[in-house]
Amino acid sequence: MQAVRMYTTAVCPYCIRAKQVLKAKGVAQIEEIRVDTDPAERSKMMELTGRRTVPQIFIGDTHVGGCDDLIALDSRGGLVPLLQGS
Repeated sequence: MQAVRMYTTAVCPYCIRAKQVLKAKGVAQIEEIRVDTDPAERSKMMELTGRRTVPQIFIGDTHVGGCDDLIALDSRGGLVPLLQGS
């Protein structure tokens, strides 16, 4: 299983939904980087992704995008292979 890293805030409903989707696919651990408590992390996230909204999800080295992007990837059948590293 690929490592999952997610830029989040404490009260973001899209972050919560993205975590639910990932856990349903068998992801046991998500590295959460809180951008609401560390402004430097938000700056880093924006440099990496070009986006300022959360969540921003990385699976391995691949930037998936936000919650809607994650759900779209899953509906195309691409989420499980990406998680498995195939």
